[in-house]
Amino acid sequence: MTQTTYWAEHAWLSTGPAAGVRLSVEAGRFVRVEPRVHAHSDDLRLAGVVLPGLANTHSHAFHRALRGRTHGGAGDFWSWREQMYAVTRRLDPDTYLALARATYAEMALAGTTVVGEFHYLHHDVDGRRYSDPNAMSGALVAAAAEAGLRITLLDTCYLAGGLNGNGYLPPDRVQQRFSDGTVDAWWERMSDFAASFGTGSRAKVRFGAAIHSVRAVPRPALETLGALVADMPLHVHLSEQPAENMACEIVHGCSPTRLLADTGVLRPDLTAVHATHLSADDVKLLGSADAQAAFCPTTERDLADGIGPARELSDAGVSLSLGSDQHAVIDPFEEVRGLEMHERLVTNERGRFRPDELLRAASANGYRSLGWFGGGVLAPGALADFVVVRDDTVRTVGSKAGQILYAATASDVAMVVVGGDVIVERGEHVRLGSIAPLLRDAFDALRDDR
Repeated sequence: MTQTTYWAEHAWLSTGPAAGVRLSVEAGRFVRVEPRVHAHSDDLRLAGVVLPGLANTHSHAFHRALRGRTHGGAGDFWSWREQMYAVTRRLDPDTYLALARATYAEMALAGTTVVGEFHYLHHDVDGRRYSDPNAMSGALVAAAAEAGLRITLLDTCYLAGGLNGNGYLPPDRVQQRFSDGTVDAWWERMSDFAASFGTGSRAKVRFGAAIHSVRAVPRPALETLGALVADMPLHVHLSEQPAENMACEIVHGCSPTRLLADTGVLRPDLTAVHATHLSADDVKLLGSADAQAAFCPTTERDLADGIGPARELSDAGVSLSLGSDQHAVIDPFEEVRGLEMHERLVTNERGRFRPDELLRAASANGYRSLGWFGGGVLAPGALADFVVVRDDTVRTVGSKAGQILYAATASDVAMVVVGGDVIVERGEHVRLGSIAPLLRDAFDALRDDR
């Protein structure tokens, strides 16, 4: 097999930043990583700082259509949700493919190499299955392939329309698109789709499961789902809003985290998304289970969700990762900084996370959460996913390699490689060219006010 060797001025290894690093790639993996060496004449030279592949652990691709259109008014998460629901009414497999392809390509330009798509837009606008029951899932997988990203499709179980003090509500007209009716019907549909995929050309696809929230999946269904799902990533929106906690306490007599524990869902392969409004007992439960948590700082502040207990979770043994969620911003560096800066705001202390902890949250931890073990690190045997960040721009010039995360933005990404394939070069998408027109065309097909 052909082997490609790169020589990086600086690269961030598991031991920290190193100078003069040769990265040898064969069959989609690193076969050698040699620090402090001189470049060979046939090495491909990489100027700047090389980082391991960056993971976007939590994405709702269709939310990208909301950017710049839902931020100016008053309200809260629940009023924003109505605007989000309006977008779903204009999505079908073709328009979803176009929007997701452009969104994932934007992620690639920003340095993302793997995305976790929290997918619950399953059926047509009347809640009926398409002739291909997984047509919307197929659109997302195809979009990631065209954009060059790895994807973990987190097929989401969504059965109820909400939870209040009187119990669970039936899905409303919009939510009927999200629901398979029963947990068994959901499992049959999603597992059939997952089983249809092999390896080879589809090796950049993984499948996982998701529970939308304890608001959308009643307790008996949680118990059934927990028994069905094994050996795959499992994600859940957890305690994003105080109203969720209050309703769960009234109906079930416990917090959402305790409910997950009591139904057998809380375990090491579970990633709690947002995990914003947690009690000390909730944090202890998550840590004792060796669970994971995905924070989405730019979304959590845009929606006025609040600031979650990131440091407390990490100290309890919870692995932290990052996502862009509603894509008000697609910039992994902004999410990284948000994790640290939100902590500074609530504690009046700097350096709540070390730079290496922040990098792991942006890379290796996200790969683990999405089931891509052996990714997000520059090491022999690891997946050959990496990002080259320029250190000569107006934002990054003068930065130390070990502090590039505090200075860089998505605009400073020069090159992105996924499984040894160059996806972005000189800041441009190799396969799709200019991404802005793709986004514009996708939006034009969705909007009814143009």
